[in-house]
Amino acid sequence: MRFGLLLSVCLCLAWAGPLSAQDAIPSARLREGRLSFDGRATLGDFTGVTTTVAGEMTGGPGLAAVRGWVEAPVRTLKTGNAKRDQDLNKSMESGRYPTIRFDLGEVRPAGARGDTAEVVLVGVFRIHGVSREVELPARVVLARDEIRLRSDFPMNLEDYRIKGLSKFLGMVKMHPDIMVHVDLAFEPITAGTPAR
Repeated sequence: MRFGLLLSVCLCLAWAGPLSAQDAIPSARLREGRLSFDGRATLGDFTGVTTTVAGEMTGGPGLAAVRGWVEAPVRTLKTGNAKRDQDLNKSMESGRYPTIRFDLGEVRPAGARGDTAEVVLVGVFRIHGVSREVELPARVVLARDEIRLRSDFPMNLEDYRIKGLSKFLGMVKMHPDIMVHVDLAFEPITAGTPAR
């Protein structure tokens, strides 16, 4: 019991100052996250948002060695319009394909300054039963008690075979090109961190 407590304290103390992209990165669990997208439609632009996001990352000797995953339930995406949310779930067949998931296979560092690193995340998006390899630009801020990741990238819904973007004989349409925004905060997994 005392050894486990001592180990937890030592890990917390070691995790107390800034990190760099070359430092060893600990394994971490998503503490909070926000996934959103900006859409364009005949009746006006809108944003869909969820904060129901889960994920984990395995650490390594440097940022390039990090691997992990993040996912969110489709049904938690809200656009501020109940009818549009219903149409979104129908188009994405959320009953059949309930989650949006990204599996990270590689991190390519693209430059660093202090505790902030520009990277390219190489991995696989799984949306609507379709898996596609993607390369996403991202910024990672490394602190001892948190790893913050932000990524903004375009996505075409037709790449994931998402249909039903037109309603009422084509009079109302959603453009298939959207802009996705991801903001994630990971916290280190220590001996005292409970499993979720």
